[in-house]
Amino acid sequence: MTGSDVTREGVQGARPGREASTGAYAGRRRRRRGRGEQPMVPDAAFSSYYGKPVLNKPTWKPLDIAGYLYLGGLAGASSLLAAGAEATGRPALGRPAKLGAAGAISLSLAALVHDLGRPGRFLNMLRVFKPTSPMSVGSWVLAGYAPLTLAAAATDVAGRYRRVGSAATAAGAVLGPAVATYTAVLLADTAVPSWHEGYRQLPFVFAGSGATAASGLALVTAPVGEAGPARRMAVLGAALELGAFRLMKRRMGLAAEPFEQGGPHRTLRAAEALTAGGAALAVLSGRLRDRRLAVAAGAALLTGSAALRFGVFHAGVASAEDPKYTVVPQRERVRARDR
Repeated sequence: MTGSDVTREGVQGARPGREASTGAYAGRRRRRRGRGEQPMVPDAAFSSYYGKPVLNKPTWKPLDIAGYLYLGGLAGASSLLAAGAEATGRPALGRPAKLGAAGAISLSLAALVHDLGRPGRFLNMLRVFKPTSPMSVGSWVLAGYAPLTLAAAATDVAGRYRRVGSAATAAGAVLGPAVATYTAVLLADTAVPSWHEGYRQLPFVFAGSGATAASGLALVTAPVGEAGPARRMAVLGAALELGAFRLMKRRMGLAAEPFEQGGPHRTLRAAEALTAGGAALAVLSGRLRDRRLAVAAGAALLTGSAALRFGVFHAGVASAEDPKYTVVPQRERVRARDR
């Protein structure tokens, strides 16, 4: 047996079924294959040890947290509408906006505490103020905002201490935008791909969604003659919500995929239709002075805003369950940094 035979036997013994061909013989084999050979490497499968996701999906209760997101937006935008109504002499619009802000923020806090398990956990977040933490900042904003909305609503209903009520309404309007949008910053600050990758536009999406919810509540409860600011807020809020959401999905790349699949996709499509339709009905109700159209517009806007929050929530959970939404964007960022 020659040395070449020993080498060939050793290779074949170490790797069965593979022939270490060299020289002219290998060249003939390559020529016989030609150029039409297809690669046999399977597509990459993104997984982790024991088949577990790369991230632990959020354990928040959907009804509590998505409701908390929705009600916070409704409250914050309602405070803005209440201040505008008071400044322009529209008491029939201002009162339901004040009551809506107080009721929505109370329910929002109740949903948050229910998800946390006990009130003490929320109070513990107020022990320190950490400007770099969206949760800490949001907790302090809520702690200051909720009493203001309750004072504004109580003084309006009682008809007493109007100066105190006006000051509370104005202060609530100052904090209102933060209340309506800080939850978007809170979501984007997590590692959940479909929330984190939309950090630039998600606050604008939530701001528009809060505006449509507040205008929807006002259209349902206020007379048509005084609901002009609510109709304008409905149109502006719908344009901001729909435009920012589409821009966000276009810029998110792969992480936008959960918004276009399954239950979240159906929920978000319904949200778009309800929001756009509600804004159109709001304009039409003002032109025709039709109370029934105003109520229909308000119901559509309220439902569309809620659907958006639930769709965003469930899309984020779905993105955390699939490893590819975590792994692929990380690899792309590394490649871009290397280049």
